[in-house]
Order: sequence, then C-alpha cells, then structure tokens
Amino acid sequence: MDLGSLKGGLIVSCQAQPGSPLRDVAIMVAMARAAQLGGAVGLRVNGPEDIAAIHAAVPLPMIGIYKQDLDGFDVRITPSFESARDVVQAGADILAIDATDRPHPNGRTSAQLIQLCKAEFHVPIMADVSTLPEGIAAAEAGADIVATTLSGYTPYSRQLETPDFELIAELAASVSVPIITEGRIATPEDARRALDAGAFAVVVGAAITRPEWITQRFVEGMKA
Repeated sequence: MDLGSLKGGLIVSCQAQPGSPLRDVAIMVAMARAAQLGGAVGLRVNGPEDIAAIHAAVPLPMIGIYKQDLDGFDVRITPSFESARDVVQAGADILAIDATDRPHPNGRTSAQLIQLCKAEFHVPIMADVSTLPEGIAAAEAGADIVATTLSGYTPYSRQLETPDFELIAELAASVSVPIITEGRIATPEDARRALDAGAFAVVVGAAITRPEWITQRFVEGMKA
C-alpha cells in the first residue's frame, strides 16, 4: 500500500477490551465506519475476526495486530510469526508487531521476527517500540514504520502520563522510515504536537473509542 495516504493524518484504534460493553464485532465495524466519517485516514484493529469484518466493510487502510497473552512472555502485540500470519490473512494492510527487546516466542528476536515477516508477507511492517535503540534496531532490521506504541509499557522505557514526545523527536532524527506515534494522545493538541515533533501520523484509541474512559475523565475533572 501507499503509506503516503497516512501522512499527517489520524489513525483511529478501534478496539474494545474483554468485558467492555463494546466488545462485539458489529460494534467494532460501526466504530470504524464512524471514524471514517469523522475524517480518519486509517484504522488500527485487533484480532483476525475484527480485522476481517472491518476489512469487508470499511475501505480505510488498516494496521492489524493480534494481542495475545502467552505464558512466560511479556510481549502481547502480534508476538509470533503465527499470529502475524493470522493478521495478514484476515486482511490487514499493515502488520504491526512488538519490536521491543523483550523475549519473543520460539527464541526469535524482534529483528528476526521483522525479517521473517518481511520475507513471507507482502505488507508493510510496523514495529511497535518503547525506546530509541529499539526503534533504530527495528528500522535496521527492515521495518517500514516505527511506532512509539510501547513507550511506558516496558520497565526500561520512560514512564509518563503524557505522550512520549521526546521519543518521537529522537526517532524522527535517527531513522529514515516514517514514525507513527501512539499512546496517551488525549487531545487534538497532543496530536498536533506529535506531528510537530516529527510524527508521520498519529494513532488515537481511548480518547475516541473508549466511552468509559472518557466518562471517567469528565467525572474526575468535575470533582471539587
């Protein structure tokens, strides 16, 4: 696909956690349609079932992931070659994987997983990283996009309540592939600042697609 269609735009993460009242495939499709109507240039979608349903219903480019909790591993975002294959077969236009330094299944490093996916699948690979060295390593391994998704989700990365604008700028100055920012983007101003820091595009999830989180923010903000 032409990554240029994402440049400067908003990518909406259409996901709902297990137990959420929104955790239904039909609702995820409706959410994706609403994002399209609002002007999103792309989507980020979790799991083969949701990916396939949204692929059939919404024409926007889709970043596909497959969150899995595997015994003995902290990586969750498309942690294995098998999960990557399921994402691509379901219809994702871009494959996102965990590209942190943490151990991956089958003894592979994140670089090896990137290289294997590049060899097997004909879609761009997006490397979700948590630090500058991880981003540089992912780009050197052949990732087509580097994303700040996992900053704050590894114990050795910056632990922030705000987006990691510093990591965006560091990556933009250090690698030649597009940088997509994701994580704790709570306002349009945050998204604009991310673009100004060097992001190619911005992914927003909870601030758009999690009404329980949005409601909680209002409730907390209204307390005297």
